[in-house]
Amino acid sequence: MIKDGVQEKYTEKLAEGIEKVAKAIHPRPVVVRFSDLKTNEYRNLEGGKEYELEEKNPMIGWRGASRYISEEYNEVFRLECRAIKRLREKWNNIWVMIPFVRTVWEARKCLEILKEEGLRRREDFRVWLMAEVPSFAFIIDEFNKLPIDGYSIGSNDLCQFVLGVDRDSTTLHKLGYFDERDPAVMKAMEMIVRGAKRSDKTCSICGESVSNYAKVASYLLGLGIDSVSVSPDAVLKTRDLLRSLKA
Repeated sequence: MIKDGVQEKYTEKLAEGIEKVAKAIHPRPVVVRFSDLKTNEYRNLEGGKEYELEEKNPMIGWRGASRYISEEYNEVFRLECRAIKRLREKWNNIWVMIPFVRTVWEARKCLEILKEEGLRRREDFRVWLMAEVPSFAFIIDEFNKLPIDGYSIGSNDLCQFVLGVDRDSTTLHKLGYFDERDPAVMKAMEMIVRGAKRSDKTCSICGESVSNYAKVASYLLGLGIDSVSVSPDAVLKTRDLLRSLKA
């Protein structure tokens, strides 16, 4: 679309979709996670093969924040930022989240781009990072030094990287390797939640773990997690579970 000179249409379509949600739930906040397609997913789009690498393992490849700071993709990320900026002139309940962050320096560069595009963190504009790789568990206090408001644990990816299990592998799934209840995965989540609390950052979780496993939900509630995200079919049962645990 950039090559064809119709990049404004991309920004318009993004804004159009996001506005539907922001308007419907205002003044409650909507947190927009910036794009996190992987190279194989982009390659399948129209014109994708002209621009995208063919990676053997896209799960650990060029995705999320690493795209935003790259010369090849930076302009696309800025179009996403402009969609948010445009919408915030009408709806101040739109906040953002940066996905698949690996390092502190990478996160810092992404935050700098947000500022350049007029998206400055303040009370009515909050910024979160997705905590999906073990580096967050190991050096959460370093991430806490960044000008951010909190984290959302991506339990699917965290499980994948803590256990070294390709989440797309049907063979490993059948053998029971992909399990977010594994003690190592639970420990990593605990380290992130406790670390966030040390610096008064909020911490939430998204992924299938809370939807699928009451054990994970109760454990995180005990740690003081601020919010959980579940699939639509699990909303009622998870709400009832969390209420019973708090009672």
